[in-house]
Amino acid sequence: MTELAPLPDSDLPSGIRSRFVGGINGLRIHILEAGHEREERPCVLLLHGFPELAYSWRKVMPPLAAAGYHIVAPDLRGYGRTTGWDDRYDGDIVSFRMLNAVRDALGLVFALGHRSVAAVVGHDFGSPVAAQCALVRPDVFRSVVLMSAPFAGSPRLPIGKSPTEPVDHVHEAMAKLARPRKHYQWYYSTRPANDDMIHCKQGVHNFMRAYYHHKSADWPGNKPFRLSGWTAGELAKMPTYYIMDLHENMAETVAHEMPTPAQIAACRWLPDDELRVYSSEYERTGFQGGLQWYRRGTSRLDATDLELFAGRTIDVPSMFIAGSSDWGVYQRPGAFEMMQEQACTNMIGCHLIEGAGHWVQQEQADRVSQLLLAFVAR
Repeated sequence: MTELAPLPDSDLPSGIRSRFVGGINGLRIHILEAGHEREERPCVLLLHGFPELAYSWRKVMPPLAAAGYHIVAPDLRGYGRTTGWDDRYDGDIVSFRMLNAVRDALGLVFALGHRSVAAVVGHDFGSPVAAQCALVRPDVFRSVVLMSAPFAGSPRLPIGKSPTEPVDHVHEAMAKLARPRKHYQWYYSTRPANDDMIHCKQGVHNFMRAYYHHKSADWPGNKPFRLSGWTAGELAKMPTYYIMDLHENMAETVAHEMPTPAQIAACRWLPDDELRVYSSEYERTGFQGGLQWYRRGTSRLDATDLELFAGRTIDVPSMFIAGSSDWGVYQRPGAFEMMQEQACTNMIGCHLIEGAGHWVQQEQADRVSQLLLAFVAR
């Protein structure tokens, strides 16, 4: 098979380059890189979420590099131009377990000539990966920034009795609501999910436009608040991109909120030529690589691995950033509070940025850059 080429310079802001680093835990990792011209710079590692790419960091990379850092953003396992992962639904999902993602990050850092990073920053699904990096290798990942997805801590082991497999009846209860519903992460774990999106009626580009719009501050319905618990009635208060109508797939769900041509033209944080970078990559790869991460979580694939760290906290300096219009902060009831009160013992700041939804580093890049620079400079 012909090896993929780097992203063309025309797709990237000045000062960012695209290249590959091979031999990393079975992967050939595609990275975006800034501040690479001079050696001995401290490294900042940026980990993206779904359905994103290293490209989602393009707006914060130049200011961080200008401040004297070596900025590295990889396409994670399962995404973009990184290769070496299994894209089959019935293929190798074990390689997507959380500690293997930490191994990917560690191998990349070392391959680039660093023995530690000034900060690991994770957004969306990159947030729990960043959290685990700081939890299990604080000597390498010397500070951590979590974005949009709070870290509630490692799985707990009961004291004084044998552990039992948890039973979650919330999905059955959601299906029985007067308006039957389902949780998006469990939908993303189903076999049809990839085909539903890659072969959707509106096409991948328009699907992604609607998906990004629906979860952004541009969508007026994003007014998040704390939920009282993990119950069907409480979860059903969230928008349909999280708690879907039972008989609709994700492409159908977001199609209801497709922005108008005028709204698309007014979208400065994600103009259509930048969205095309995402949609063209996903048209080529499909979505299954990213969906494997959801299957890992809903199947509790790595629960035993993570239980090794039961009771352990993140003790390196930490910070949380999200948009004030981001439901991701509250989608796991209690996680936002647990992160601040127990899981992270050295939290420097917790920031909910006005004018941003879920895609905070794209919607409000200047403010995110300011916060990251102040944090890593401490």
